[in-house]
This record gives sequence, structure tokens and C-alpha cells, in this order.
Amino acid sequence: MVIGFVGTGVMGSSMARRLLQHGYEVMVYTRTKEKAQPILSEGAEWGETIQDVTRSSDVVITMVGYPSDVEEVYFGSNGILESAEEGTYVIDMTTSKPKLAQQISEKAKEKKLYALDAPVSGGDIGAREGRLTIMVGGDKDAYEKMKPVFDILGTNVVLQGEAGAGQHTKMANQITIASNMIGVCEAIVYAQKAGLDPENVLKSIESGAAGSWSLSNLAPRMLKKDFEPGFYVKHFIKDMTIALEAAEEMNMMTPGLELSKSLYEKLAKEGDANSGTQALVKLYARDLY
Repeated sequence: MVIGFVGTGVMGSSMARRLLQHGYEVMVYTRTKEKAQPILSEGAEWGETIQDVTRSSDVVITMVGYPSDVEEVYFGSNGILESAEEGTYVIDMTTSKPKLAQQISEKAKEKKLYALDAPVSGGDIGAREGRLTIMVGGDKDAYEKMKPVFDILGTNVVLQGEAGAGQHTKMANQITIASNMIGVCEAIVYAQKAGLDPENVLKSIESGAAGSWSLSNLAPRMLKKDFEPGFYVKHFIKDMTIALEAAEEMNMMTPGLELSKSLYEKLAKEGDANSGTQALVKLYARDLY
């Protein structure tokens, strides 16, 4: 099986690398070839265009930045849906709009392709270690066929329903993280301002009722002033925007999500759009960070 991989950023490069390490032939495409150089040096092949990658692959995985990028790579001239051979599996692992996932699925069926939306959670660490949570939407038979591929990339892989269900699940994930990150930042700064050793505080609270992935994995980065992106601020803002639009369509209130988005937008305006989401702590204590 040849797997095409479109998008080799922070997450995509680690995911493509794991597929290589498990014996798959991997062909990659990204807008800037230089960014793909590390994975090319490890044995991946380079595709000059998305069309080249798609026509050479049995499975095409996309991990790009924004819904507009997803639209371009799937529906653009010589895009994936136009170029793929009948029977190809196309898997969008970008966090994108549920409606767009449904549109891709409908067009794929017309072309006799198999489409899945499969956004992930777990950050750069989860991608490197193959411990991602993968939320899948689409046809059950297609999911079962691709399960061995998903199992290389993640340890928590769940089929959530029909096309778009994976993206809706990811929105629920991001809504949870949005409010949780506010709590993590406030707790860490509170501990510091109170004169406590924040690392000791973490030992007490991360395994109790306050425990969360963000508290265990991102709070230590905050304390080390490590704001390198496991997940970019700008991409989190994109995700929260999608979630707010979907929530509005369902006529539901989202005060926590709205507050988090406003704080992250302020952080981005102050120069941290390309920082990791843990950089939110800077807004709370410029004197410490």
C-alpha cells in the first residue's frame, strides 16, 4: 500500500514518519519542499504536485492548516477528488468544518472513492509517539479497512458516525480544551503569586479531580517558559471559530468558548499567533513570563 501525505507541518511530519517506520511507502507533498526535507531524507518520496501524490497512492491523507486549505486540496484544479483513481481512500485529518467533510464525502461517492474525516487530538507528543486520539466520521467498511493505518498513528481510535461526525467530535474536544486552558493558566499563576512551588502544586492537583491532559502536559511547559508549538495559537483560534459557528447553527450558548477565543485573539495580536497554546499564560502574568 502506498500512502500519500499532503501537509508535513508539526503534526503531519511525525505522522508520516510513523507510517514510514511501519513499512508503508509514503509519498509527500507540501507547499514548501524544504519543510519536507527531514522526512524525505528518511525515505519518503516527493510529489511535485498534489495530483502526482494522489495518482500514485492507494490512500491519501491530508493534514493541512485551515478549511480553505482543505477545500483547495480536495476541490481545486487537479485536486485530490479530481485526480484520485476509483477505489482510492481519502482521509482528511485536518480539524475542519463538519459541513465541508460532508461535501467531500458526497463528491467522493460520485467518484467511487472512499472518504473519511478523521481529526486528531494529542499534539506534537502524541503524533511522535503514535498516541493520538482519532475521531472518525464516514462509512463503517471504509473505517475498518483503514483501521490498521489509524492504529499506527493513535491509541484511541473511534468511529463516531457518518461523514462529518469526526469533525463534530473534534469540536466537542476543542470546546472542552478552551475553557480548561483558562483554568490551567489561572491555577499556575495563582500558585506562583501565592509563593508556592508550582511544580509541587502540580504533583498534588494533576492526579485528582482537576486532572487533565493540558494540566499534565502543558503546565510543565509553561513553567519552563517553553512556548514552542505542539499546537499553534492561530490554529486553535481557527478551531474555536468553527465550533462557535456550528454551535450558533444549533442555537446553543457557549460562554466559555467565547471567552477563550477572545483571550487567544488578544494573545495572537500581541505576537504569539505562532506560539503553542500554552502561551496563554503570558496574558495572566507578564511579570513572570
